Amino acid sequence: MTTANVGILGARGYVGRELVRLILAHPHLNLAFATSDSGAGKPIADTIPGAPHDLRFIETESAMEDLDAADVLILALPNGAAEEVVKNSAAPRLTIDISADHRFHQDWTYGLAETFGEDIRTASRIANPGCYATAMHLALRPLADLGVASAHCFGVSGYSGAGATPNDRNDPNTLRDNILPYALANHGHEREASHHLGMPVRFAPSVAPFFRGLMVTALVTLNEPIDTDALGEHFVQHYADAPFVRALNAETPSLHNVVNTPYADIGLLTVDRNDPRQVAVVCAIDNLMKGAASQAIQNINLALGLAPTDGLLP
Repeated sequence: MTTANVGILGARGYVGRELVRLILAHPHLNLAFATSDSGAGKPIADTIPGAPHDLRFIETESAMEDLDAADVLILALPNGAAEEVVKNSAAPRLTIDISADHRFHQDWTYGLAETFGEDIRTASRIANPGCYATAMHLALRPLADLGVASAHCFGVSGYSGAGATPNDRNDPNTLRDNILPYALANHGHEREASHHLGMPVRFAPSVAPFFRGLMVTALVTLNEPIDTDALGEHFVQHYADAPFVRALNAETPSLHNVVNTPYADIGLLTVDRNDPRQVAVVCAIDNLMKGAASQAIQNINLALGLAPTDGLLP
């Protein structure tokens, strides 16, 4: 196919930087523009090593005046800002929203490719899932096929998930030798996972003193008992055609193996010998990659008719 021009609104944050890096290395995508109001006019290479030195950030207002320069628009903006852009501009045919603004919107396709891949292939508006919601969905979706009576998830993420604006959840002094629970009721990703899985999910997140990556442990009661071998085989079969999900069975997922990659590792599958309806599943992802940037590229690939691995795997 011909190269598609991609514009990014909000390219200087953690996710924006990953998006720029992935687009610059993609064989079928070209970076049309990348906005940063605070960095407008500055070389992108100052923020993203390896970027061509002639590329510079531009102001959002300038990009909005020439959205026709992009075949694909990525909204890597704070929650609330993306909705305003979509309402007040003529966005390109394909728009990807990284924020939470459209994850419950009926006119937008939910961008979890491992479940909604066929819908994504024909979509023009794609709402990228949240990072924790991605890990919960991937861990729980195969179990939903078996019948779930209850699901409780515990998550730990690096502090990049709290953004760059200073707060307790990314403060080195607060996090040093510490783990910080937060939002233990009505977390947005709890509602998101429950909505798109079609079942209630309880979720308790915490942030830890490492930069990137997250791990979710799901404790689930099934409607019927299962044995360990059957559980492992079920996950292997469910994700047999998912290039970015690695089913590890009893092996323990490690953040070291997923950070800076587009992979989700699912493992430590456990069945309670005393009550084989009680199972546990662990999912590890990079919150900035599979939880955001590489997932957006995966969705763009599908929507443009490319291989899902283009620009993400060798």
